[in-house]
Amino acid sequence: MIKRRALVLVAGASAASTLALAGSYEDFFTAILRDDPDTITALLRRGFDPNTRDAKGQVGLVIALQQESGKAFDALLASRQTQVEARNAQDESPLMMAAIKGNVDAVQKLIAREAGVNKTGWTPLHYAASGGTDQHLRVAALLLENHAYIDAASPNGTTPLMMASQYGSADIVKFLLDEGADPTLKNRLGLTAVNFAQRVSRSEVAAQLAAAIRKRQPNAGSW
Repeated sequence: MIKRRALVLVAGASAASTLALAGSYEDFFTAILRDDPDTITALLRRGFDPNTRDAKGQVGLVIALQQESGKAFDALLASRQTQVEARNAQDESPLMMAAIKGNVDAVQKLIAREAGVNKTGWTPLHYAASGGTDQHLRVAALLLENHAYIDAASPNGTTPLMMASQYGSADIVKFLLDEGADPTLKNRLGLTAVNFAQRVSRSEVAAQLAAAIRKRQPNAGSW
């Protein structure tokens, strides 16, 4: 009888623990969406793992950046248990998400936590270069100040300059060129930054890049 009661108590405690965990899971992601740092902090103090992933495999830090939940982001980053290099299924890091959002403050805070500026594959600089705002330009500058490799090659050989040429602002293209980005590089399809600009009819950017190539290679033909 005593053993049976003990088993019942253990089973009851286990079920209660499971229910509490399930509730905490829902509360955690709801708090991120609502930008509720107090609930997040309380959950983390009770031992909830800040690196828990949602049903889509995203960690809270990335979700906070996606939803622009700045207070939730700060609450998560304040925990030393939070892994700033957690990647999603697309190998995107929180720093990459902050870069594509043009979130200068988040980029600074993540770098202070030693987030990887030069991860392999697609990098935060690729993402910053794809943006068209002054904030994206500031992020690109901040990444380079922290030793980001300016000609980083993605898995298919695409560089940040190529991304800027098709998607980013003309100011980011100029900035990368001024900082030493190589406009003569080709990706695995044999395309240069000029080709990236031309395929979306960005004639002024293409001309800017062609001029940069001629400066590097005075005997280069027309583009």
